[in-house]
Amino acid sequence: MSAAAATTATATAAPAAKPKKSRKLLFIILGVVLLALIGAGAALFIMKKNAAAADDEYADDEPEATHQAKDPKHAPTFLPLENMVVNLADPGGTRFIQLGLTLQLQDAKTEADVKTYMPSIRSDILLLISQRTADEMLQVQGKAKLANDIIAAISKEMGYVVAGHEADEVEGAAKKKKKKAAAPPNPVQAVLFSSLIVQ
Repeated sequence: MSAAAATTATATAAPAAKPKKSRKLLFIILGVVLLALIGAGAALFIMKKNAAAADDEYADDEPEATHQAKDPKHAPTFLPLENMVVNLADPGGTRFIQLGLTLQLQDAKTEADVKTYMPSIRSDILLLISQRTADEMLQVQGKAKLANDIIAAISKEMGYVVAGHEADEVEGAAKKKKKKAAAPPNPVQAVLFSSLIVQ
C-alpha cells in the first residue's frame, strides 16, 4: 500500500503544482498588459496635451492675422514702379544697374496721389540712383540709404514731412521756445526692392 499511496500522493501533488505556476504566469502577463495600457494612456495624454498647446499657440496668432486681413483701413497699398536701367557713378561710366522698386504706401488715396506725381518722382529716383556707385549698390547699407533717400525725395515732392528732416524746414524756430507737435506718420512707408542687377 505504501507504493500505491505514494503514487496517489504524487498524482495529487502534481496537479496542485501546475495551477500555482499557471497563476504566477497569469499574474505576470496581466501585470505586463496593465503596464502597457498605462504607458499607452500616458503617451496618449501627453500627445493630446502637446497638440492642445500647439493649437493654443496658433489660435493666439490667428485672430491677429484674421484681424489684419479683415481691416483694410490699415492694410498698406503696394505700388510697383516700372523697372529702371540707370548708369552708375563709377569711373569710366561702364557700370549700370537694372532696378525694380515697389512703394509701400499708407492707403489707396496715397497711391492715387503718388501716381499723379509719378513723372517727377521717377525722375528724382533716377537722379538718386545715378549718383551711386556699384560698390554702394551691392552693400546692404547702400540699398538702405537709397531707400531712405527715395522716401525723402517722394515726401518732398508730395509735401509730406519726413522724420529727421523737420528741423531743416523749421530752421530752429521750434527748438528755441516750443517743441513742435509730432508730425503725422509719413504715408510713404517703405521702398521695397523687387529686383536689382548691377553690371
